[in-house]
Amino acid sequence: MLDLVIKNGSVIDGTGAPRAVGDVGVAAGRIAAVGRVDERGGREIDATGLVVCPGFIDLHTHYDAQYTWDPYATSSIWHGVTTTVIGNCGFAIAPCRPPDRERTMRTLMKVEGMSLRAMQAGITWDFETFPEYLDHLERRNPSLNVAALLGHSAVRQWVMGPDAQHRVATPDEVAAMAGLVREAMATGAIGLGSSTAEAHVGDGGLPVPSRLADLAELRALTRAMGESGRGVFEITVGTKTTMEDLREIHRESGRPVIWAAFFHRDDRPEYTTTHLAYTDAFQREGVEVRPQVSCRPLTMDFTLHNPYPFEGMAAWKRVSARPEPEWARVYADPEFRAELKAELAAERFAVFRGRWDLVRVLKVGRPAHQASVGKTITQIAAETGKDEVDAWLDLALADGLETEFLAGLMNANDAVVGDLITHPYTLVSLSDAGAHCSLLCDAGYSTTLLGKWVREKQRLSLEHAVRRLTADPARAYRIPERGLLRPGFWADLVVLDPDTVEARPVEWVHDLPAGEPRFIARARGVEWSLVNGEPVLERGEIVDRPAGARPGRVLRAFDA
Repeated sequence: MLDLVIKNGSVIDGTGAPRAVGDVGVAAGRIAAVGRVDERGGREIDATGLVVCPGFIDLHTHYDAQYTWDPYATSSIWHGVTTTVIGNCGFAIAPCRPPDRERTMRTLMKVEGMSLRAMQAGITWDFETFPEYLDHLERRNPSLNVAALLGHSAVRQWVMGPDAQHRVATPDEVAAMAGLVREAMATGAIGLGSSTAEAHVGDGGLPVPSRLADLAELRALTRAMGESGRGVFEITVGTKTTMEDLREIHRESGRPVIWAAFFHRDDRPEYTTTHLAYTDAFQREGVEVRPQVSCRPLTMDFTLHNPYPFEGMAAWKRVSARPEPEWARVYADPEFRAELKAELAAERFAVFRGRWDLVRVLKVGRPAHQASVGKTITQIAAETGKDEVDAWLDLALADGLETEFLAGLMNANDAVVGDLITHPYTLVSLSDAGAHCSLLCDAGYSTTLLGKWVREKQRLSLEHAVRRLTADPARAYRIPERGLLRPGFWADLVVLDPDTVEARPVEWVHDLPAGEPRFIARARGVEWSLVNGEPVLERGEIVDRPAGARPGRVLRAFDA
């Protein structure tokens, strides 16, 4: 008798092949049979009218801290995700010495929008090194599979201390960092994560450590990774990192290079066409340099207590360098406003480009400003006769900085986004799950792809979309025996209703440690999810299990 049989489902195997009605049998955590399964199961699931497919692999999450208190990786678990990759953009909580813990958490608070109070209350620091952190995750026993990138910023801080955010590394320091890379690869890292993006600003307005690395350092660390014969290099790129740099890193290391974040900008449409052309040219050359793209528009909720979309701007250093009680004074300062206006007019900053017609008032703190709700800053500026920057800051100041804004930042053009997500060499990802919890929740990228882009827009077939969420990421990141419904592969499975699957609207909840709030997003139409043969989601609800009984694994072995 098999452990479990899923009967009468519409089976999509992850290869892109047409679906076929059949069964999937599971034994000892692996797929035992696909097609017609005559053996009985210790448990049987009737999937009539539903789709059965491989579990989804989310390549771009930030659950590094959250996994220490939340073994279920909410919100991802609701959306059919069965494997998560952490350590993206070089942000991690290991390696980390005890004196650096507060700095690490404050950096994550600033750059990834994580609650400092939640991290202070929730992280159990029984690790310092990266191998010890992997062991810690195994003891925490997650419900989903986890693969960890070694975080470049964490490595830099370990080797250089406070200097990591101020200068280029010496040759001896680079050699020490390379040693940590070799250790991580030997003990189970899936690769190395880094960032040179100007928007990544840490505590006190300082650049995150990896931004101070020069190209020589990046090449040395990726060569050290490549010595293992495996591993991927993930980097969130800024303006100082060129596509030619990434090509050279790939050629020297011999390893795949995955860059983020490839969003479409309406004000710079040539960026999209140019970088797709780079991607095609690299593939023709045999150069494995590929971008991560999103199937969702990039929007953020923010207040001027938490002004993430602007924190990478040069003008904003006036704000970041001061304690928060003094921010209102800076916002009112004419010199600060003039510098901000000049920078926006020069279009030097990638995250927010001065599109005040895409910034809308969601909520106000004081009844006197209720009439502004629903209006864009452009509309408010026209009504008040003010410059848009002045109209925005004046409203926030008059409202005690409690005004909540929604900014539409990128990926607003569905026609172009459709081109990005169907391109053969892009990777659909960028959920950022676990980060920016007070600004957004894009953990439902998988159900958005299946609902909006397959059912509603019919931009790609269900079979194609499943492949984009399963086999494509598994192959790109060299994750073995996952991503396909194939006998002998691990039984990471999703059972969903193709007629209803979608990401539901975000909810504001207070479920973080210390009662801190965050946005979450549940799914509709994801009925069952299995990890290594065990249900982690039943009829859309999380299966609660104690530590030691949860089926997820810390993945440590990867293909070359």
